[in-house]
This record gives sequence, C-alpha cells and structure tokens, in this order.
Amino acid sequence: MSDRAVSARLRDEARSLDAADELRAKRAEFVLDDTVYLDGNSLGALPAQVPGRVADVIARQWGELRIRSWDESGWWAAPERIGDRIAPLVGAAPGQIVVGDSTSVNVFKALVGAVRLARGEEGGHPGAGASGGAGHPGEGRDEIIVDATTFPTDGYIAQSAARLTGCRLTPLAPADVPAAVSSRTAAVLLNHADYRTGRLHDLPSLTAAVRAAGALAVWDLCHTAGALPVGLDAHGVDLAVGCTYKYLNGGPGSPAYLYVREEHQARFDSPLPGWTSHVEPFGMRPEFEAAQGVTRGRVGTPDILSMLALEAALDVWDGVAVEAVRAKSLALTDFFLRCVAAYVPKGRVESITPEAHAERGSQVALRCEGAGDVMKRLIERGVVGDFRAPDVLRFGFTPLYVSFADAERAARVLAETLDA
Repeated sequence: MSDRAVSARLRDEARSLDAADELRAKRAEFVLDDTVYLDGNSLGALPAQVPGRVADVIARQWGELRIRSWDESGWWAAPERIGDRIAPLVGAAPGQIVVGDSTSVNVFKALVGAVRLARGEEGGHPGAGASGGAGHPGEGRDEIIVDATTFPTDGYIAQSAARLTGCRLTPLAPADVPAAVSSRTAAVLLNHADYRTGRLHDLPSLTAAVRAAGALAVWDLCHTAGALPVGLDAHGVDLAVGCTYKYLNGGPGSPAYLYVREEHQARFDSPLPGWTSHVEPFGMRPEFEAAQGVTRGRVGTPDILSMLALEAALDVWDGVAVEAVRAKSLALTDFFLRCVAAYVPKGRVESITPEAHAERGSQVALRCEGAGDVMKRLIERGVVGDFRAPDVLRFGFTPLYVSFADAERAARVLAETLDA
C-alpha cells in the first residue's frame, strides 16, 4: 500500500473513531485552537467556563463582598468542598480529601504523617491483623521505601522526611517492593505512573503487600488522576497526594490535594499544623489541637483565586464516568502507536511505554535521537508534546479533549519532522 493510501486509511479511521466517541462533546467545553495539544500530562487545557467564573470571584466576591465572601461565597469551606468533588475521580468517599498547598507540601505531610501513624500507640498498621500483617511494634519501624524512579521532588521530600523521622531511606523499583517491605518499614511512597515512560504501576497489589507488612502505603497520583480509575478506598490506600493541573485541568499551579483514609484521620498527625487545621481556628489559642477529620490536613489560608478556578474547571467532569475516560485513553494511545508504526520509518523512534493496557497510563513516550530538537520542531508545526532528557518525547493524551484525528496528525507530523 502506498504512503498516500496508508495516510488516507488512517485519516478515515480517525474520523470514524471520533464519530463514535461518547466523550466527543466534551471537547467543546475547552478553549482549543488548531494546535494538537498533547501536553495535558504537564498542563491541562483551559476549560471554557473558568474565565467567567474567575471574573466573578474577582469582581463580585472579592471586589464587592470582600471579607464577607469567606462565609457568603463559601471560601472557608472550599478545601473540603472541592476535595469532595475530586473524590469520585480517584475512587474515594466524601470527607477524605482536602485541597490546598502544592504536591510537594502534601507529599511531606503524607509521608511524615504515615511514619507517625506506623509508630503510633496501637503499633503497626491499624488494619494489619485483618490484612495479614503481624502487628509489629510501631517503635521498631525505621525505614521509608521510596520509588527509585520517582519524580525528583518526591525523592527530595522522602530524603528530608527520613532525616526528620530518623528513618533510613531505601530507594527501590516498585516491582521490588513486595519482596523488600518488612517489619522495619514504616511507609512506602510510590508513583501510580512513571512520569518519563507512562508505565502504570500495580496499585492494588503493591498496596496489599505494603499493608500486609504493617506499613502504610502513600501514593502519588499526579499522572493518573483524571485519566483512569484509581480506587483509593477499594484498594485500601492509606494516604495519597496529587496535583490538579494535569488531567484535572485546574490551571497552572492550581492547588494539590491530600487523601487521608477515614480510618486514619483521628490519629493523623500532620508535620505542618497550621491555624486552619486547628479545631478552633479563630480561637487563636497558643496550644495546637487538631480539627476533626481530613480538615487536619490543612495548613494556612487557602489560595482562593486558584482554588476556585479549579472548582470551576471540575465542572467538565459532570456526567463523565472515569471508566469511559480510561477506555478512550487506551484507544487513543493504541491508535497513536499504530499511526507511528505506519508513518515513521523503523528504527527512528522506540516506544518505551508498555504495550500492555494494565501497565500503561495515559501517555506515550518515544525514545528518539535528538529528541529536544525534534520536539521544538514539532511545536513549531503545531504539535505540542514535551521533552525529557536525554532522549524522550512525551505525548500526553487527555481523553476529554484529545481526538483520534489529533493522534493521527501528531504521528504524521512526527514522521515528516524526522524526514526533514
């Protein structure tokens, strides 16, 4: 078959897939142009309703109501209210997610808090007996295991948390965790998906292995929340964190979130107690007494402008099932990889993203010689992905607004760029 015939066939297939896409109407709810935007795994596109909502926050809530908006516009309750909107997207019941601060800050809270929980008066993991653990004395737990392939900040935070808690730090590949976790392990910090390759790690089995050893499982969901089902409650995750500016489209620097499983909340001891996590925040008492529930995960004054922009952005999820998003994500990445194989001469790029659906997130990473320059030229031609040193092209597929036509065009332009 000629190159022209192959291109025509793949374009026809893309049109058919887009016509059958149950999520296709969602694309109109974003501010998009002719660019093929495949960088939603770094910064999601702007939901169309956000500018008007933020304008109201600025002009009316801040400009007219001013301080009254803490009560009348619901500013004070925003961290928990927005947390409850994120909860179904990650498989959590209400009352377990609080929004605020950066991902890095929340990783620190979660990891140090997990060590403190593991060393608590009850000893080990509160649910260890039920899940097969032996209920080892908490005071013997002096190890933090961290994903050796983690995003650098998580590793830096883990190093600091280990120093502060007197733990030794053990970096491991996620697959090696079940054999290594022991009665000395307090907490394990893992990424749900590898940010370089898009590899999806087995959250259910890894969580079960950690809990069976009496340790606590802490998950970073930055590259999966909003792209696929997570199942925090169903799989027994202890604590989790995530950003909101990738697949949740909350905007640059939008606040992150902290998940604390309900069974842990009464004993969760945040290393960053602040006035808004106090049981009586306006009492201005010198002694700290933690608030009830997940509110004890708060620290300081909420960042209202970005917080409410995020709340508006979450409207695009109304009526959307995460399972449908996952199905489209896999179909998109499958189709893109087929287009790359059809258009790009063999040997010019190599996919380092797993082929198996169970091991794939919502991005495709291609190893390519001169990847940094290639990505610059792709962006100049209207295909936006990103580059990770030394030789990786990353393409993130956000199912709410990326089409199959986008996937075909991206692969075709990649081939043309490599031939130029």
